[in-house]
Amino acid sequence: MSEERKLIKVTIDNITIDVEPGTSILNAARSIGGDVAPPAMCYYSKLKGSGGKCRTCLVEVAAGSTADPRPMPKLVASCRTNVMDGMIVKNITSEKVMDARNGVVEFLLINHPLDCPICDQAGECHLQDLSYEHGKESTRYEFKRRTFEKHDLGPYIQLHMTRCILCYRCVFTADQLTNKRVHGVLDRGDHSEIATFIEKNLDNDFIGNVIDVCPVGALTDKTFRFKNRVWFTKPVDAHCNCSKCCGEVQLWMRGDEVFRVTARKDEWGEIKDSTKGGTGWICNECRFEKKSLKDWVVEGPSVINRHSVISQGHYVDLVTPKETISAVMGGRSPKLLMNIHDESDVNKQNIELSKLNRPAHSDDFA
Repeated sequence: MSEERKLIKVTIDNITIDVEPGTSILNAARSIGGDVAPPAMCYYSKLKGSGGKCRTCLVEVAAGSTADPRPMPKLVASCRTNVMDGMIVKNITSEKVMDARNGVVEFLLINHPLDCPICDQAGECHLQDLSYEHGKESTRYEFKRRTFEKHDLGPYIQLHMTRCILCYRCVFTADQLTNKRVHGVLDRGDHSEIATFIEKNLDNDFIGNVIDVCPVGALTDKTFRFKNRVWFTKPVDAHCNCSKCCGEVQLWMRGDEVFRVTARKDEWGEIKDSTKGGTGWICNECRFEKKSLKDWVVEGPSVINRHSVISQGHYVDLVTPKETISAVMGGRSPKLLMNIHDESDVNKQNIELSKLNRPAHSDDFA
């Protein structure tokens, strides 16, 4: 019988827990949860080599270990620093950390455009959450923001490089999930950009996962763009028998229409492991081509954090009230007064936005 691994103690924001050796400070804090866990824009536990680029997860190590209780001289990236026995870490209890995090967010927003009113990532954007918690009400930046030409990455993926924060997640995803990566970071310094070298399309069977890992609105789903706001849709868990992937997804529905299909995510915005074992990455066929409810077996509403804007109008484990109209009318069912699709002055009557395999635009509206 193999010996059990010895656990080590670490204290984060005055909360002491036991973790396995080799655990990063970030993952140790995530095991506590809540505000104790630092935010992370570039680290992704499913991607090898990720982390250490955005600096939003900086923490203060007040004591290195029981053997050497001296504090670390500088703030450290919690995603790249492993815990040691007796280590004492400060996150939200440290003024240094809060001040540094505010500065990091200000740098991330220096060149970021104010696209929230038209960005499909609005409502589930990690940068929005960060700017709400740590951003300033105005910018001190007086120079022209950097801009890039839009890159066409094929029929399904739209790249807005002006929104990119160079977290490298999409590059790691393409490296580790696809047979051949055709995009990466070009140029250096403030000219760095995510792009393909000669305008190639991203057409691998699993390349759609770059949309799920992007923490901002730089990589978006063309089949969903401009069709609906995410907080108007209802996320439900569903599955299908797919020969390429696990087939376990989230359907983003409005009524009976499926507007978007994504992989299932946990509370940290990372893709969940499949219930069958292995990771929960999904293929392009499930993501982009199965937009009909008959393609899926719906399991039930997804569990959404109540603090998320997506949770509005999304209720789980509540009893639906009884319909009273038929009781008032003596058992007779109400008649349909009008069909909203026929009477609407906004959408064209013969167009269903969820069925369009492209972005919606002004020609699709009356």
